[in-house]
Amino acid sequence: MAERPEDLNLPNAVITRIIKEALPDGVNISKEARSAISRAASVFVLYATSCANNFAMKGKRKTLNASDVLSAMEEMEFQRFITPLKEALEAYRREQKGKKEASEQKKRDKDKKTDSEEQDRSRDEDNDEDEEKLEEEEQNEEEEVDN
Repeated sequence: MAERPEDLNLPNAVITRIIKEALPDGVNISKEARSAISRAASVFVLYATSCANNFAMKGKRKTLNASDVLSAMEEMEFQRFITPLKEALEAYRREQKGKKEASEQKKRDKDKKTDSEEQDRSRDEDNDEDEEKLEEEEQNEEEEVDN
């Protein structure tokens, strides 16, 4: 756990970016207001985490999951956030699935390339061996002719 209360605050850069995205162009915000929003956001995250943890503990789990967070939102009476959160969760899962599939495809392509290279090397080795055998046979034939 954090040793100082300041350690619990969200990064200022993140808060500033969120604020800028939420406000119309040309609207500025004072340092005090940004600090207040940052503290409020930190308190909200801590409270939501605590509520979600209660649901995990009821389920005799140590790991919070998405359903714990959604249940916490409902318990905190933030029902209007549940649908957007579910949509964001589904989008995140689709993105992760796409990344996983792309990674697996890349691995399969790499394996195919490696297999193909190994087959080429094996063929080259076989050809080299055949050439060596032919050379030996030719030398043997020449020696027989000389004898």
